[in-house]
This record gives sequence, C-alpha cells and structure tokens, in this order.
Amino acid sequence: MKPLHSWNVSVEEAIQIQEALKDRIILRKTFSKVRTIGGGDVAYSKNGNLLFGAIVVLSFPDMEILDMATADGKVPFPYIPNLLSFREGPILIQIFEKLRVKPDIMVYDGQGIAHPRGMGLVSHMGLWFDLPSIGCATTPLLDDFISPGPSRESFEWIRREGKEVGAVLRTREKVNPLFISPGHRIDLLTSIHLILESCKGFRFPEPLRKAHHASRKMLVGIETGRTAL
Repeated sequence: MKPLHSWNVSVEEAIQIQEALKDRIILRKTFSKVRTIGGGDVAYSKNGNLLFGAIVVLSFPDMEILDMATADGKVPFPYIPNLLSFREGPILIQIFEKLRVKPDIMVYDGQGIAHPRGMGLVSHMGLWFDLPSIGCATTPLLDDFISPGPSRESFEWIRREGKEVGAVLRTREKVNPLFISPGHRIDLLTSIHLILESCKGFRFPEPLRKAHHASRKMLVGIETGRTAL
C-alpha cells in the first residue's frame, strides 16, 4: 500500500489534497463478484479527544464474520466540516493493515462523492486502499434531494451541480432513510443494490452495523474502565 500523501497537514493543505485526488476517483463497477464485504466505523470519546475505530469483514451474501480489527488513539485533526477523512483516515488505515482477511469491497459511515468537493471520507479511503468503497451515512452533506417513499427500496437521487452523486435510500419500511454514495471503483446503482443486499432486517447494512457495535464496545469499555473487546 503506497501512501498518497502525509496526514500531518494544515486545513488549507487538506483541501488541496482533496482537490488533487478527486480526479482519480473511478465511478464504474470494477469487479465481477463480491465474496467479502467490510464495514468501517469510528466512535469518539465524550470529550472528543479520543477515537475508537473498527473494521469488520463479513462473507457475502451470508454475512458471517470472517475477521475484525480495532484501534484507538488521539484525534489527529480538528473538526472542520467536509474534512472528516483527515480525522478518521489515519486510524482506519491502521486498522485495515491489521486485517488478516482483506475485503473485496468496503462500506463506511461517511460520504463518497456526495460531498461539497466530491471527495468525502469514503472516496479518500477507496483511493488509499485501491478498493471499491460505498458511503452509507445517517446525515447528508448536500441538500439537493427529496425524501423517498415509505417502502423498503424506495430512493431519491442526491444531486451536486445537477449531477446524480448519491441516493436517499429507505432500507427498511417506515424508518429513516440512509444517504448512499459511491466512493471509488463502483457506480451509484451498484452501491444501492449492495447496501440493500447487506441489510438483514435492520436499518443499517450488516458490515456497518457490526463495525458500529465493535467501535462503541471499545468506547464503553475504555470510558468505564473495563477492557475493551
């Protein structure tokens, strides 16, 4: 894995990195079959100074856990809107390198190209690992969309400068939708399909749900003085 850049940068340099990398994003399906799918999630301590990350790798479509890795550390970058990858990217890389089973595709709690600069956390990680990546978030970074219908699989497009860059997707009937966007090496419709295929009766896809559970378990363990995981 060849590093794309340093993570020790200023806000201005971070924006320049996003601008430089976004033209390298591939928005087409570059794989024929998915056998494994990973989910990555990061939780923050109450004081906001520490973060706890987890990546879980599952079989697809059976969704059986094949591997999991975790890490914790200090938050390396201030909270700046639209620069989430500079807060969470370093720990996600650290976790990914621990995995024994590398996934065919990754799902992250974040945005791909449905981002004001077209370069969210999910696209950034997709480029870094050279892996197909999908963003699946609870809140949007863009506001050009309408709410989908109440039934499962209903969706509406999210647009940026008139182009379809994501979808507001209902993954379970009458529950709040999720905000889906391709990150790298995948198209939007395939992203929607894989998220729906990965939801097993819950609002969130299983890779992300299990990664979320693992990162929160670490957080609770540390903050209550117990051994995490």
